[in-house]
Amino acid sequence: MEPNQIRRAWAICKKDIRIYYSAHPVIVHGILFPFFLFFAFFIRRNLSMEFILPGLVGMTLFFTSTAIVSIIPSWETRSKTLERLVSSPVLISTIVIGDILAAFLFGVVVSLVPISIGILGGISIHHPLIAALGILISALCFSCLGALLSASPTDIPANVMTISTLIKFPLIFVSGVFIPLKDLPLWGKILASFSPLTYFVDLLRFSIKVDYYYSVGFDFLALFIFALIFYILAVRLHVRAMPNRI
Repeated sequence: MEPNQIRRAWAICKKDIRIYYSAHPVIVHGILFPFFLFFAFFIRRNLSMEFILPGLVGMTLFFTSTAIVSIIPSWETRSKTLERLVSSPVLISTIVIGDILAAFLFGVVVSLVPISIGILGGISIHHPLIAALGILISALCFSCLGALLSASPTDIPANVMTISTLIKFPLIFVSGVFIPLKDLPLWGKILASFSPLTYFVDLLRFSIKVDYYYSVGFDFLALFIFALIFYILAVRLHVRAMPNRI
């Protein structure tokens, strides 16, 4: 990417953070909702915090990185600000990268909340570098997924949120967040392999040394492949959808 386009992507990122990511629904979707959903499932199951923390961090990062980026284009289509953005010397891929970067940064920051709570609660992270790298690549992967979900050429955010929910919730429930992968039947393991959240949670469980399933290298490779596929599809679909937005 040309240096000018990099600066423009960063400008779009700062615009998204200032306008969209300071809204209260981000806190609801990114922190409160995963907490309530997660603990509602685990109540009275007498599971250790070492098992609970990776799933909680995974859901927090997943929801935060995908919640807002998926509806930014529809918001901007409705408010007519997208037309002004497209008329400037900026590539569509640059717009997508700017949106992804904002979601990536916010996802990483918010994911530190449950991690900090876990550390303060006495949980030891035996491989902090792997955990940190896992958070970074997973935030990128989930942000690319959010950008892909935002490609629908509509100016109604609720429509995008409906589609997004129909896709994200199945990914959560088949990802091994609630049940260790080793305890799933074969068909469950096959379904779990199609969710990028599976590999992030597995990386965190390896970092804490509890109930991990795949190798570290395989987890990182899977997340990288998912991120690349999501990004390529997101750019292509946004290029195709742009004429219907303006």
